[in-house]
Amino acid sequence: MKTVSNTIQAGGARPPAMVKVWDPFVRIFHWSLATCFVLAYATGDEIERVHIAAGYTIAGLLSARILWGFVGPRHARFSNFVRPPREVLAYVRDVALLRAPRYIGHNPAGGAMIMALLVALAGTCVTGYMMITDAYWGSKMLEHVHEFLANSTIGLVVAHVLGVLIASFEHRENLVVSMISGRKRAAD
Repeated sequence: MKTVSNTIQAGGARPPAMVKVWDPFVRIFHWSLATCFVLAYATGDEIERVHIAAGYTIAGLLSARILWGFVGPRHARFSNFVRPPREVLAYVRDVALLRAPRYIGHNPAGGAMIMALLVALAGTCVTGYMMITDAYWGSKMLEHVHEFLANSTIGLVVAHVLGVLIASFEHRENLVVSMISGRKRAAD
C-alpha cells in the first residue's frame, strides 16, 4: 500500500521549505511595542495614567530589545541587519526597480527602519520622562519636542508598513504572517 505525503499540493507541487527566522522574543517585542505605542499615542493628554504606563512599558521594551540586539540569535542581532547608508540606498533603488534581492532576515531598508524607530521611540520616552521631572515640569519646548518625536514615529510606522507590503508583494511572501509564526520561506 502506498502512503501519500500530506505536503503535496494540487498539481504535485510541494510547498516551499520553511525556516525559523524570528525568535519568540523578537515577535513578542514587535507586537507589544506596536500595541503600547498605539495605546500611548491614543491616550496622550486624555488619560495620563495610561499614557505614562504605556510610555514606561515602551522604555522597558526598548531597553530589552537593544540588549537583545547584541546577545540574541542571529537574525535579532544588529550586526546582522545594520548596513551602511550606501547599501541601504542601493537596496531602496533596487526596490523601486523591482529587482531587490530577498533576505531571510531584515533587508537593509528594514534594518535602517528598525534603527530609526528605536531612536525616535527612545527620544519620545526620554522627553516624556523629562516632562514629569521637577527640572522640566511645564516646559512647552520639551512638550513640543516630545509631540514631534511621537508624530515622527507615526510617519516611520507608515513607511514601515508600506515597506512590509512592498517587500511582501515583490517577494511573494506574507511578512506579517512571518512576524507571527516566526517562519519564512527558505532561501530561493
